[in-house]
Amino acid sequence: MKYAHILLAVASEIWAIDPNKMDQIVAFLALQASGEKFTGEEVEARITRQTETSVQRQEGVVSILPLRGIIANRMNMMSDISGGASSEKFGKMFDAAVSDSGVKAIVLDVESPGGVVFGADELSSKIFAARGTKPIIAHVNGYAASAAYWIASAADEMVVTPSGEVGSIGVVGVHDDISAALEKLGVKKTVQSAGKFKTEGSQFGPLSEEALAHRQAQIDAYYDKFVRAVARNRNVSLTAVKDGFGQGRMVMADAAVAEGMADKIATLDETIDRFASPQAPRKKFATQREKRALSL
Repeated sequence: MKYAHILLAVASEIWAIDPNKMDQIVAFLALQASGEKFTGEEVEARITRQTETSVQRQEGVVSILPLRGIIANRMNMMSDISGGASSEKFGKMFDAAVSDSGVKAIVLDVESPGGVVFGADELSSKIFAARGTKPIIAHVNGYAASAAYWIASAADEMVVTPSGEVGSIGVVGVHDDISAALEKLGVKKTVQSAGKFKTEGSQFGPLSEEALAHRQAQIDAYYDKFVRAVARNRNVSLTAVKDGFGQGRMVMADAAVAEGMADKIATLDETIDRFASPQAPRKKFATQREKRALSL
């Protein structure tokens, strides 16, 4: 099957993603392991293809950068089935907007369930480092979950559409042991390797206690990076993020603003209109947040 190598790779990733989306992917993998086959069209239907065109555009002096779908450092065929976003490509678009003298404000148009952890911290730090050059506004036009919130929270200001949600702060890993399913099909896999831990995550058998502990240590380390980035970005303590901010849940717009996860509620058009005119007042952003970040 055309997409099989992508789907099998899912289990080897560490994810910062909305658990509902993760459940969709894992359920699909379970069907794959049982021997059920799907056409390319059925794959798209089950993983919810992002059909809306996601292209950078400019309105007046505002550059609007879309961050939509599943996020990975470098997207390839995954984007064919999920409409995903490359954090590396997004970073280049962002750099271009920052250096463009004709752009007076940048709006990140965010609608994403999150994605893999690789690249998320780097993009979040890139956006945070650009504060002070020109206003950077993350507009959550739907939802910003997990890695998407990790990235978007680095903007000077986070605005959520009235029906929107943010959060899902957490990290997950999945391991599929498909040995029993293969046995039912009469297939016996033999894995040869060199190096003590080279194949400890193999899908052709259960994880050992040692492998589980190593995987959990990785997940904990990425979660710590996530929490520290959000605390820096939102100018709050580490405890505020760990003990609040949804604790892995999504948080609706009103509650998110009340808890300090976002700054205000508005539509995308309202956010763009604030900065679209060349005469729009330039606001000082993030001074106190930057001071707080230095102490984390």
